[in-house]
Amino acid sequence: MNKHTLARTVLALTASAALLSACAGERGADPSGGAGATGTGAAAADTVAVDKFGTLDSPCGEGDAAGATDQGVTDTEIRIGYGDDRGYAKSPGLNKEMSDAVSAMIDWCNAQGGINGRTIVGTDYDAAMTQANSVMQDACRSEFMMVGHGFAMDQTAEQTRVACNLAAVPGFTVSPEAANGPMTYQGVPFPVDYANGSAWFQMAQLRPDLKDKFDLVGSTMPTIITSLTKVRSIAEAAGFELKNCGVTINYDGEASYVPFAEKFKECGVEGLWTSRSPVPNELNFFKALDQVGIDPVLMGEATWYGQTVEEANAGGLLDNLHAGMTFQMLENADKVPAVQQYLDLVGEKGGKTALLGMQATSSFLLWATAAKECGSDLTRQCMIDELSQIHEWDGGGLHAVTDPGANMPASCGLTVTLTGETYTQAFPQTAAEFECNDAYLVKTAPETWGTELGPDRIATKFMNPNVIKPQD
Repeated sequence: MNKHTLARTVLALTASAALLSACAGERGADPSGGAGATGTGAAAADTVAVDKFGTLDSPCGEGDAAGATDQGVTDTEIRIGYGDDRGYAKSPGLNKEMSDAVSAMIDWCNAQGGINGRTIVGTDYDAAMTQANSVMQDACRSEFMMVGHGFAMDQTAEQTRVACNLAAVPGFTVSPEAANGPMTYQGVPFPVDYANGSAWFQMAQLRPDLKDKFDLVGSTMPTIITSLTKVRSIAEAAGFELKNCGVTINYDGEASYVPFAEKFKECGVEGLWTSRSPVPNELNFFKALDQVGIDPVLMGEATWYGQTVEEANAGGLLDNLHAGMTFQMLENADKVPAVQQYLDLVGEKGGKTALLGMQATSSFLLWATAAKECGSDLTRQCMIDELSQIHEWDGGGLHAVTDPGANMPASCGLTVTLTGETYTQAFPQTAAEFECNDAYLVKTAPETWGTELGPDRIATKFMNPNVIKPQD
């Protein structure tokens, strides 16, 4: 695989990592930022409430915690690493909303007194897509934990992280080894062996007439092929009989998309799912559908909720678009205090706001909640013990309830739709509410996992005898 193909693969993985949870909506300011690692310490957050985050009591505050209990922990400080891929030359600012969110949350927490009186000192890493392992090697030498980060090529860093026992609470994971990795807990888990299928179950309620008229847009990209295998099983669990029209589109683009659109038309398709992100090639394919005279209901991952898509729909091309999410819409900020608080905190610092930023925020709060419980005994072992016992988590209301301790996604969701340049909540009908159903949690086939899991559902690839495990 050459470096150009690898980069395309990583971008596809980044999109699929957000499946039915969250990905980059591009609302808010997006100031340019430099690459490399930068430090973040205490700063005032004067205009935002500090005693709560949404419905969550703040885990931050004064205290008398003391002791150099672990790497990166002293009487007065806790060192954590975070970051993204903002320095990737082909997509400047990639996922910058994540570091902007964690930086704002560190300031918010330190303004209250830190964690039990210890100031949080953050190192902001830029993996620039291809430097994830270098970042992790550096973090292994100095940080207590990694928190709220998201690196598209996390598979290149996972062996290093596990080998140095660097416990982590990522904002997102991409590779199977990281998604089910040892010493890893996420505010919004994305394991390989279970998936949230709310989008398909809700579409079955919105449009029961389309249960035998949907198909998946095939791709030549291996990661998307794997994703589509999972999507197929979820659709079938929701009662859909997919048409299997046999259409596969080259990920790198086609000279003309009209023949592919014609084939879907001949097949009688009235609904299409895409596992691709809203890249120009995919938009050109949707234009071809319009050219041949069909207007199917379109479904996609949460990557299709964002400013880029709004702008692309100026002419109404995507008015039938639906996307499933387990996060609150940013448009629901007036109804969800946690969303408004996230926007205010990041906005104060001139940062970029988007769904992945909320995802990083949730993971920071999860980390801080466990760290508070450890008190003076702030060790990685204590953190693993505490995190493994948190089984109900919604980030103060940012998203549907997940089970971080068991690495299980939400069994709730909502569906958004786009009309013109405006997103609205299509299901359930009441804005800012999720619909929950145990059936939405779908067990995926082992052949789609991409890694071997042990009986504890933890990836075995980089396991070693020194890995920190929860103690009873």
